[in-house]
Amino acid sequence: MIIAAGPADHVPELLDGIGVSLAYFGVGALVLTLGFVMLDLLTPGSLRHHVFVDHRPNAAALFAASAISLAIIVVTVMTNASDSLVLGLIDVAVYGLLGVIFQAVTLVILELLVPGRFRDLVSAPRFSTAALAVAATLLAVAAVNAAAIA
Repeated sequence: MIIAAGPADHVPELLDGIGVSLAYFGVGALVLTLGFVMLDLLTPGSLRHHVFVDHRPNAAALFAASAISLAIIVVTVMTNASDSLVLGLIDVAVYGLLGVIFQAVTLVILELLVPGRFRDLVSAPRFSTAALAVAATLLAVAAVNAAAIA
C-alpha cells in the first residue's frame, strides 16, 4: 500500500523552493539594476528623469530594450545554471555582469559608428527611428549572448 504524503510533508520542500526563488530573484534584480546604472552612466542626464518625469520616448525605448535584453540573459542562465544553489547564483551573477558589459560595449560602438550623436536622442522629445534601431541591436546582442550561454 502506498501512502500519499500529506500537506505537512510538503511544507519544508515548499519553503526551500521559496528560498531558492528569492535568492535567484535577488541576483537577477541586482543584474537588472546594474544594467540600469550602466545605461544611466552612458546617457546624458538622469535616465530615470527622462523616462518617468519627462516621458522621453527614446529614453524609454532604450531602457525597455536594455531591461528585456538583460532579462533574456538572466533567464537563460537560470535555466542552464549549475544544480548547486551557490554555483547557480554565481553563474547568474557572472553571466549577468557579462551581459551588462556587452550592452555597454555595444552602446559605445554604436556611438562611435552611427552618424550623428546617438546620446542626444535620449533627451529628444520626439521618437526617433534610431532609438528603435539601437533597441533592436541591444535585443540582438542579448539573443546571441543567451545562445552562447545555452
